[in-house]
Amino acid sequence: MTKATLVDQDLIRTIAELINKENLAEIEIEQEDFRVRVTRSYAPEPAPAMMQAYAPAPQQAPQTPAAPATPATGASSPASSPADDIASNPGTLTSPMVGTAYRSPEPGKSAFVEVGAKVTEGQTVLIIEAMKTMNQIPAHRSGTITKILVEDAQPVEYGEPLVVIE
Repeated sequence: MTKATLVDQDLIRTIAELINKENLAEIEIEQEDFRVRVTRSYAPEPAPAMMQAYAPAPQQAPQTPAAPATPATGASSPASSPADDIASNPGTLTSPMVGTAYRSPEPGKSAFVEVGAKVTEGQTVLIIEAMKTMNQIPAHRSGTITKILVEDAQPVEYGEPLVVIE
């Protein structure tokens, strides 16, 4: 609680102004043992529009005849099972940020890694461009690349699986 009283309120205001000026959703600053994360919430109007867009899909599913419901349940279980397997696999490297994933250091160059490549912990496996900054994404463990789950120049979300290292 004493650290909270030591936070420079002018710094927080300056960061908030920067978020508004640059139209950023959030910013995080970390120096030594000091870490500040400021987020900006947007007007609530877009959220209901998204909810309305998703509302018709669930309503359409119950309107289908009861007979196809059994195959649909069977079809969804295998489809969700591999995704769950990849996400829960300790060898899966996930995206630490939202951005654009690139498999090579620059256009025309060979990829950092290919399926079957041996990597060591800390070795760069791809880069993610976020806010015009190229961020090297290191292997979280040593092993062999068994799957590459992103294409070059593909947009990625936070937590999205990128590669599997076994």
